[in-house]
Amino acid sequence: MMMQNDMRAAIIVLSRGSLALAQRIKAAVPAAEIHSLAARIDDADLTFTETPAHLRNLFLAGRPIIGICAAGILIRGLAPVLTDKVSEPPVLAVAADGSSVVPLLGGHHGANQLARDVAAALQGHAAITTAGDLKLGIALDEPPSGWVIEDIAQAKPVAAALLASETVTLQIEGGAEATWLSGVNGIVPSGGRKTILISDRKDASADLVYRPKTVVLGIGCERLAPLEEVSDLARRSLADAGISPLSVACIATIALKAAEPAIHALARELGVPVRVFTAAELEAQAPRLVNPSEIVFQETGCHGVAEGAALAGVGASGALILPKQRSNRATCAVARATGIVDPTSIGRARGSLAIVGIGPGAAASRTHEVDAALRKASDFVGYKLYLDLLGPLTQGKGLHDSDLGAEEARARIALDLAAQGKDVALVCSGDAGIYALATLVYELIDKERNPDWERLEITGLPGVSAMQVAAARIGATLGHDFCAISLSDLLTPWPAIEQRLKAAAEGDFVISFYNPVSQRRRTQLAAAKEILLQHRPGDTPVLLARNLGRPGETLRVVHLTDLNVDDVDMLTLVQVGSSASRVVQRPDGGVWVYTPRGYEKKMTIRSDGGQKLAGGKA
Repeated sequence: MMMQNDMRAAIIVLSRGSLALAQRIKAAVPAAEIHSLAARIDDADLTFTETPAHLRNLFLAGRPIIGICAAGILIRGLAPVLTDKVSEPPVLAVAADGSSVVPLLGGHHGANQLARDVAAALQGHAAITTAGDLKLGIALDEPPSGWVIEDIAQAKPVAAALLASETVTLQIEGGAEATWLSGVNGIVPSGGRKTILISDRKDASADLVYRPKTVVLGIGCERLAPLEEVSDLARRSLADAGISPLSVACIATIALKAAEPAIHALARELGVPVRVFTAAELEAQAPRLVNPSEIVFQETGCHGVAEGAALAGVGASGALILPKQRSNRATCAVARATGIVDPTSIGRARGSLAIVGIGPGAAASRTHEVDAALRKASDFVGYKLYLDLLGPLTQGKGLHDSDLGAEEARARIALDLAAQGKDVALVCSGDAGIYALATLVYELIDKERNPDWERLEITGLPGVSAMQVAAARIGATLGHDFCAISLSDLLTPWPAIEQRLKAAAEGDFVISFYNPVSQRRRTQLAAAKEILLQHRPGDTPVLLARNLGRPGETLRVVHLTDLNVDDVDMLTLVQVGSSASRVVQRPDGGVWVYTPRGYEKKMTIRSDGGQKLAGGKA
């Protein structure tokens, strides 16, 4: 089964009664996720609050949608974004009892096959309405993975001919067998009115042309070679070899060049992945090289990068069809395999590390960007409690957990796994860049200068920090200038912490205290309290926020004079207001706390007792 953009299907659940059916579908569809309406189900992979908006977001992102609901719900929700059938992802409606599966959209982009797979798992009926699929058993404009159609408009007249019981000739050039077309009634070796051509040849022409992904581009370049130069060389090499760019399966290079921007930009331009090989793997191709170089060997450990990488990519049965070509700062070679090249089976990927903050823990408070990185990752690294908070997202992942205090070990594990070519997520609570592991990752890279780490694709993705959650829960404590201070002296000497405390107290900042106490550290919070009392009133509000975003969450507001160390533990964020912070009684007996920014200087009092901005409206 092939899904557009290889995206994971989202199974939409609107009632708890459909959850069991969704779980059966998830078991049958690789990497699918259950998305549920938040008000009704709380144990899904992802929750949402507005069904039409969520459906549109998924659709625009190219995500296949499997809705366990009435077809009308999907149609009405997606109607505003239905513009181009060529790019639409699969959309399926599944009956509540699983008896029928209807592909509504994307029939030629995986929906029909996806419907068959889901129906088979549910022992239901796939209501396929696409004529070609019904009569021919295939969709000519939806070739399988490893094949690309030259022009999607070519498919319709050829399909029409077959549906009219006319014969169509199948011609194959280059040796790539199109077994997926075998057995289609009407496709014959010769004599048909129209012709289907399988060819990687640049100037190939027929009624319908398919490009087999059989070609590997080997690229070598100097450090930071210009994209324009590398791109021009690659396209000129393909033209000289007579090869269509659509037949390129991947770009291959040496691991030393895994981070070269020009190589990755070329890959994006061609829409293919980059695969890298070690110097030893490329040196194994030395007997097959047309242009071995001792100079290259001295610099890289192999006698040829471009030719070696191309040959390594196509395997022992493949061959060079264009030896190494040169530009000022780059080299390129072209090789062809005897069959379809699966890039995931050769070399390895560059490797990526996403340093993610998951917020306070609840799925609803993670950003969409973080969720996407977690779905992409093959491996999770983190403190066990944080991995447990991810719930169903951990299914099918490599899990590498460790105890509190093993931060350096976690960072090293994440870097080493990514250096093996894996997509790794280093999971932190709150924001990964605030008292978390992002800084440790970069510190290790900076100090150790490990080239395998330096070549990784590293992305930092922010999360909602504890101080933000606490402020939002209680009102708007961070409405004016604020700072964060960790009271742990395990990594920072207490005199330095004390100096920062005095400066923040004198500056009248709202202060969020992280790591306020531990079982062994009981004096620092009391010392901080005494310093603060020298600079702000004793009735300054202090928020004690514990287990934010998790079961057992509690919020308490006390006066600074009443702050008691015994009321605080490592799961508590202590947020001390400034001298301007105010407490407002709520009708339900609780309080709001806010820190005014100075808008009162712009406000005038209305005759009804309300306020309005001077010169403006209420």
